[in-house]
Amino acid sequence: MAKLYFKFGAMGCSKTAQALITKFNYEERNMKVLLLKPAIDNRDGANTVKSRIGLKNEAVAVGANENVYDKYMNEYSDCNVIIVDECQFLTPVQVDQLSEIVIDKNIPVLCFGLSTDFTTHLFPGSKRLFEIAESITEIKSVCTCGAKATVNARIDEKGRIVTEGSQVCIGGNDRYVAMCRRCWLKRRAKESERI
Repeated sequence: MAKLYFKFGAMGCSKTAQALITKFNYEERNMKVLLLKPAIDNRDGANTVKSRIGLKNEAVAVGANENVYDKYMNEYSDCNVIIVDECQFLTPVQVDQLSEIVIDKNIPVLCFGLSTDFTTHLFPGSKRLFEIAESITEIKSVCTCGAKATVNARIDEKGRIVTEGSQVCIGGNDRYVAMCRRCWLKRRAKESERI
């Protein structure tokens, strides 16, 4: 039986690289893969998925108002598997639509993304994946202190931690640092003393 998979981790834990390696593994077995990404993530181009280590591939971008189930049925029903990068930006409805594909068409759907934002709150798409995915796997990342990184700390142009703002702010190493919660809290407290 096919499953809905959620593979999550902090920034820099190789989620995108693993998504692209997984795509390659399926294709090596002559399976057709639909690689999806939310259209809001356009930092590497509208239809490109790119990892920090340089792996990249063309993807199908989906807007927040698009029906993923209908898109699959009308345009990509010959695909054997669906892989989603940056799945945290999906809407809960789109996560449900992916789950319907798994159930109705027996097609595995593998979602790779962040669980929480820079304030440590769940993204709506990730929350829904935690609620309904049949397989949930953490991809671990490391803080500079050596502990497991769990916080996606947003930083400003001066390298200070940002604690307010929109939940979505697209960026990579220029905007985010993966940290353990202890280091994040200490640094937040220290930086707030300077203000």
